[in-house]
Amino acid sequence: MENKQGSLSIHSDNIFPIIKKWLYSDHDIFVRELVSNGCDAVTKLKKLALIGEYQAPEQERYEIRVEVSPKERRIRFTDNGVGMSADEIEKYINQIAFSGARDFIETYKDKANEDQIIGHFGLGFYSAFMVADRVVIETKSYREAEGAVHWESEGGTEYSMQDGTRSEHGTEITLYLSEESREFSELPRVREVLEKYCGFMPVAIYLTDADAAPETELIDPDEKRENDVVLETVREEAEVEEKTKEDGSKELVELSPARERLKIQKRPQPINDTEPLWKKHPNEVSKDEYEAFYRKVFMDYREPLFWIHLNMDYPFRLQGILYFPHIELEYEAAEGKIKLFNNQVFIADNIKEVIPEFLLLLKGVIDCPDLPLNVSRSALQNDGFVKKISAYITKKVAEKLTGMCKTDRENYEKYWDDIAPFVQYGCLKDEKFEEKVKDAVLFKNLEKKYLTLEACLKENEERFPNRIFYVTDEKQQRSYIDLFKSQNIDAVILPHAIDMPFIQSLEAKNKDLKFLRIDADLNEALCEKEEAADESSETREKALASAVQKAIGEAAPQVKLESFKNAEVAAMLTLSEESRRMQDMMRQYGMADSEGMFGASGATLVLNRKHPLVKYLQEQVVVRDGSEAEETAREHAEVEVHESAERKPKTKGLTKQLCEQLYDLACIQQGTLSPERMKAFIERSNALMEALTK
Repeated sequence: MENKQGSLSIHSDNIFPIIKKWLYSDHDIFVRELVSNGCDAVTKLKKLALIGEYQAPEQERYEIRVEVSPKERRIRFTDNGVGMSADEIEKYINQIAFSGARDFIETYKDKANEDQIIGHFGLGFYSAFMVADRVVIETKSYREAEGAVHWESEGGTEYSMQDGTRSEHGTEITLYLSEESREFSELPRVREVLEKYCGFMPVAIYLTDADAAPETELIDPDEKRENDVVLETVREEAEVEEKTKEDGSKELVELSPARERLKIQKRPQPINDTEPLWKKHPNEVSKDEYEAFYRKVFMDYREPLFWIHLNMDYPFRLQGILYFPHIELEYEAAEGKIKLFNNQVFIADNIKEVIPEFLLLLKGVIDCPDLPLNVSRSALQNDGFVKKISAYITKKVAEKLTGMCKTDRENYEKYWDDIAPFVQYGCLKDEKFEEKVKDAVLFKNLEKKYLTLEACLKENEERFPNRIFYVTDEKQQRSYIDLFKSQNIDAVILPHAIDMPFIQSLEAKNKDLKFLRIDADLNEALCEKEEAADESSETREKALASAVQKAIGEAAPQVKLESFKNAEVAAMLTLSEESRRMQDMMRQYGMADSEGMFGASGATLVLNRKHPLVKYLQEQVVVRDGSEAEETAREHAEVEVHESAERKPKTKGLTKQLCEQLYDLACIQQGTLSPERMKAFIERSNALMEALTK
């Protein structure tokens, strides 16, 4: 064939700069595109052999080789697929965006399906010019009558084509990299890109460094393979050991005989897994294999809780594995990683069009050959088909959860604390998902039992119909929990930030249902019913309430007295459920400080009439004009200590100090004090203890 010169046939003078700079957001994508082209070439040849249009030699090993050379600043991609003739070069290379994959499928649509034909648009090859100053192709068609072709181009808009020298079918593409793209001639960088995009491609991929000395290994002669490169024969001497006989004499005993071994170039290992786990049927995969795959792909040392193996052929093809990891962070900060593949070619992580937002808390892989990709294969076209895929994935996850809850309840309960934020988030984000899993939503009660919503309502049905009490912090709300337990009142534990919007959603969808935090109010179950107090007692209680408010100062909440069934508790701070939720919402948006609730409307300091300290304080106040309370002379009463009957000091302002102390202790049960109040609390505590020692 005579030397031929020409210009690429393109429809716009500006298209090539666009391809080079803007078609792909990441320049490393050229590796994926050129390896994908090689996979397509091999897949086509396999299909041609399958339908009898190509006679494959015995034991033909299909592969793709990627070779880097830092010295020459180049990277080379070689496959032993169908190759190209001069006419095909003219058609598929010299005319931009004429897809060879699409043409192949059209030609053989009655004889072969589309499985694992990766290419769609015919633009992948031109991604090479994002990183290369010069690109050279050496190719030869599988058709014996076709000769080899050499093609090269500098800059991308001019090319030369002539007879080539390649003797075997397949294609070799060499990129002479620009100075800015030198990194892609370094083996570690290319390995990183190959593992990212090509780790599960269906054809074995080998990576080598042309400038590095070959690694070697020793094998027995009978282990030699056809493609092994023998460097030398090595004689290993017999291994002997001196042993003492029974008569005391010495003898040499041969442990292993002398032998000859072959030193060969180390056999290359593919960097990819051509048969990933998701391609197998679930019945063929063991628990250990699922867990090993999870550790390998996601580098997570913890075992996944459980997983879902997706396998669908109609109305679209989809395979994959979704893992439920340990979720220890709040839902806002937690994010898993779901890798999206198209015919075993990595596309992207966490594509929200395919993966519902709430499922992004999971980890996994999804391979869907039918995905409608955009021209750069980096995102999806807007397509109703994508919504069907998303709905199918959601449905399978919901079925897995409800199935486990019904048939494997013991294990499901073990997993619940980890998966609760995920399930709740899904219910808030997707009504169809919520409808499917609502009976699999559990609540953990104070006895660490797991109950459904219906079961929770039955626990307190007689005394508190349609009410569910809850705890957000078991340590902080310990006093309230003890009160509830002493009266056999149940409550559920809701420690996550997402619990609040979730229960509000349940309240909105279930008429009359109400969730109340256990410190929202002290109801009749926790307080004794007493006969109406006489006027004198009522006046004294009002006086005490006034004195306590006066002692606390500007931040004082409402104060009232009740007779707790538990006499050991002196005081508690309560806040109405509505006020607390409003405070939480304001705090979420930075509109309230950490102590806003204590002085908020709806906050009440409840004093226990039965507690000795409250009784003592009530004795310290007198009433002036029926309302104002003042300390009497007993304010200066002596405080008795047991060290010495003669040491009975006077403590000025004792009543005021005790009122402040009661309030601060009640606040501490609700949370931390401000730095100023904490400082005053510590100083006051020290002063009270010091007074008792004088």
